[in-house]
Amino acid sequence: MFGKILIANRGEIALRVQRACREMGIKTVVVHSQADTEAKYVKLADESVCIGPAPSKDSYLNVPAIISAAEVTDAEAIHPGYGFLSENADFAERVERSGFVFIGPRPESIRLMGDKVSAKQAMIAAGVPTVPGSEGALPEDTREIVKTARAVGYPVIIKAAGGGGGRGMRVVHTEAALLNAVNMTRQEAQTAFGNPAVYMEKFLETPRHIEIQILADQHKNAVWLSERDCSMQRRHQKIIEEAPAPLIARKQIEKIGERCAEACRKITYRGAGTFEFLFQDDEFYFIEMNTRVQVEHPVTELVTGIDIVQQQIRIAAGEKMTLRQRDIVIKGHAIECRINAEDPYKFTPSPGRIVSWHAPGGPGVRVDSHAYSGYTVPPNYDSMIGKLLTYGDTREQALARMRIALSEMVVEGIATNIPLHRELMMDEKFIQGGTNIHYLEKKLAARPVNKA
Repeated sequence: MFGKILIANRGEIALRVQRACREMGIKTVVVHSQADTEAKYVKLADESVCIGPAPSKDSYLNVPAIISAAEVTDAEAIHPGYGFLSENADFAERVERSGFVFIGPRPESIRLMGDKVSAKQAMIAAGVPTVPGSEGALPEDTREIVKTARAVGYPVIIKAAGGGGGRGMRVVHTEAALLNAVNMTRQEAQTAFGNPAVYMEKFLETPRHIEIQILADQHKNAVWLSERDCSMQRRHQKIIEEAPAPLIARKQIEKIGERCAEACRKITYRGAGTFEFLFQDDEFYFIEMNTRVQVEHPVTELVTGIDIVQQQIRIAAGEKMTLRQRDIVIKGHAIECRINAEDPYKFTPSPGRIVSWHAPGGPGVRVDSHAYSGYTVPPNYDSMIGKLLTYGDTREQALARMRIALSEMVVEGIATNIPLHRELMMDEKFIQGGTNIHYLEKKLAARPVNKA
């Protein structure tokens, strides 16, 4: 097992990884920007290294600075968290070449699954159902593009092969708008991802977003832990996640979970990962795989009792997983609300000093956050400042506990989306379960003008 791990990230995930390491008796090195000098996890780390000024490109995306920090502190492995460099195959390769262990998949797996076209082809080969669409990247021949769209059937969605995070996609409802949409998405893809390749899929009108959490080691063992419903979204960004997914037959979930585990064995995947699906009309359609720990991993931890971050570390150290599929029992229900520093109605970022911070407690309540009273939320990064989770024997109990937890939570000095979460926990459709990915945006669009 590693003696010292460098955490190449910030915010709540840096603290989460740090806690997992401390429990395992592993020393931690935290790298940070000048903006994060006063962060909680920096103070708690065994060692900390400032790697640059506030802008991400000069700090958290500065590969030479991160490698140098690992060298001067004698770290043995690097945990990338999520976001930033976590799914950057070149970074993973550089880490390994520099003599450190990358706590994540092999660089070739990241490349395979990072390109949405090659990922889709790999899943088809592994027997995982995918959304009907182009067989690969769209060609330059405009007649072939039109022909493909007619075969798939409108509406279609054009997606960047190297995209992610809800960027690089465009819905097309008519043939007249098709070619312009393809060209615009190509330009966006080149600018945002350095890869102009785009592909086409059938646009599903009312799908849910269901994902399967997997773990796989280098000894060809793979298990799926649980599914998560992440359908409550705004602009393709998840706001609420839960496990298990309500109103989907257990046998259906088990079937798709087994296919995901088998796909990991076929592509010799290593580490934690998540298969993301759209679910509509009782059918699953693969859309992408995330080759890292997810923001929403705690809901799976709560219903399975498995520490996903510690499993990542053990797998990276070369240990053989002791978990077998029969050992994984999903018990109870968990819900996660992402707490963002933003206006709950206009969604404008709200950085600044937190004057008062009170985290809720009680049975079945978990708060993953690096924030505290007096902490200043910097304007340079993602607006998420924490995650509030509740667990119960039933979904109803988890919902009731979340309502109580949200009513107790106090964040003063900055605006947060807590009022929106309080509203959604009372929403009749959400209480019933099974809302689709467009539900929240439609609900927000129907708000009175004075709240918009």
